[in-house]
Amino acid sequence: MLRFTDLGGHRFTCFATDSKGGQLADLELRHRLRARCKDRIRAAKDTGLRNLPRHGYTQNQIWTELVAIACELLAWTQMFALTGQARRWAPRRLRLRTFTAAGRTPGGRRLRLRIAAAGPAPL
Repeated sequence: MLRFTDLGGHRFTCFATDSKGGQLADLELRHRLRARCKDRIRAAKDTGLRNLPRHGYTQNQIWTELVAIACELLAWTQMFALTGQARRWAPRRLRLRTFTAAGRTPGGRRLRLRIAAAGPAPL
């Protein structure tokens, strides 16, 4: 898409298509929905769809189902639990900023996880 801005602050958008007929608003809606679909595919690849871990078909089928569930949970979380720019974060940024908690384990033979009482700043 080529974009340019005139002095009055109006934004003009241009795209070429080989579609027969149709109103401009319908073509633009179809174009924007396709871009959203590509974003979801990219997010699914970042979530784990890129690497199929097993050699068997059924095992990889289970893996893709788990990735689909994870993508759905991410989409619903972004829609209902997050506000502002956090709604548009990629899965990697969501994992780093919201789904992780820093902790430390003291030495010795016992395993203890100590999580600080004051966490990171709210989103």
